[in-house]
Amino acid sequence: MIGVRGFAVTLTSLFLLTGCGVPVQDEPHPVTLPRRPLNVTVSPTASEQAGEVAQVLCLTRDDRLVETVRRSGAQLGPQRQLDLLVLGPTPAEQAQGLTTSLAAAVLRVTVPAPGTTAVVEISDPEEGGGRVDAVLAYGQIVCTLTARPDIAAVTFVRGGQPLQVPDGDGAVTDRPLTVADYRSRIGPP
Repeated sequence: MIGVRGFAVTLTSLFLLTGCGVPVQDEPHPVTLPRRPLNVTVSPTASEQAGEVAQVLCLTRDDRLVETVRRSGAQLGPQRQLDLLVLGPTPAEQAQGLTTSLAAAVLRVTVPAPGTTAVVEISDPEEGGGRVDAVLAYGQIVCTLTARPDIAAVTFVRGGQPLQVPDGDGAVTDRPLTVADYRSRIGPP
């Protein structure tokens, strides 16, 4: 019996020493790690200055939602994030081909306590306001707000009444929406 155990220990040691089939490399190589979820808070890295807070805004490029990060000295409120979203991309973001589907929109957001579902009041569209891709516009709002750790879903109202809006597949709904509802529209950064 001891011979069998000794053999098993020797075999296990030999297996571990061979590196489980991972070949030895002479030079290091880059490793692409999976992207972390947007609503997970992490501590700043050495490259970030102390006190910097990442703010996610979802802009558009070629009929796709694109998540971009802006840095600020303090956490912005949900209303300020929506205001920045409506203002559109910075010149640097424009140079990357980013735009917004929310130009001239008037949005008001509230998060009734103690909930995590934001309520976004959308004003009546202006006459001659130009073409708006509704799926991308609502997707930008949902993607931006649910990237925050304090908001899990978004509903829309107009004049205090529930508003039916399209999800990422174009299906119209008045239920709370999450970033998962627009996943098919999220493109690479």
